[in-house]
Amino acid sequence: MKKFFSLILLIIIVVGMIYTIHQIPFGKNQSKIGKYFVANGKDETGAANIVTSVVVGYRSFDTLGEVTVLFLAAIGLGAILTTTKKQNHDIEKASLILNTGCRFLFPLVLLFSAYIFIHGHLSPGGGFQGGAVVASGFLLIYLACPGKRINKVGNTISESVGGLIFIILGAIGLFVGDRYFLANFLPKGELNTLFSAGIIPIIYIALGFKVGSELNSVIDKMMEES
Repeated sequence: MKKFFSLILLIIIVVGMIYTIHQIPFGKNQSKIGKYFVANGKDETGAANIVTSVVVGYRSFDTLGEVTVLFLAAIGLGAILTTTKKQNHDIEKASLILNTGCRFLFPLVLLFSAYIFIHGHLSPGGGFQGGAVVASGFLLIYLACPGKRINKVGNTISESVGGLIFIILGAIGLFVGDRYFLANFLPKGELNTLFSAGIIPIIYIALGFKVGSELNSVIDKMMEES
């Protein structure tokens, strides 16, 4: 009986999602806001990637909220895990291939993550994606070397500095430029070059460190409990 009701509930949810998505005019009747972003995003923000110009430009205050949610999630997970009773388990050593491979791949993963958030204003990517790749590199180390842990002091400093840079640049934007949070007050440079888009590359680097540090903290807490 429970399986029957679960199946009915699943069908209702699927039908509702299909009906809702079907009503969304994907690729049609672009809104005035969307048209404005496409037409003016490059000139006003200096970012060749229109998605970046929206995320770290026009709706930057919302991006701050997303970072805050991730920070609160990391704190909440830490609070929950500290109340659970830890159990001691024998740590199984990784194979020689995995151990050697992760040591070779780890610096390459970090290099790739840096490329992602440094070039976020030019191509798909950015601070959130780069930070997730950073965390995946540390997860690889955890799996290959179970006894290793991150430097919690360094991780906290990295997270705090990244968030502080974001807040400081956002506050400056309230008093200069167009008087809105994270206003792009630095020279935008030449479009499609690395040193362009004003403060956007700086913001993405800060977000990369902050998001990567927060995810590392979450992974570290979960590894301690496993």
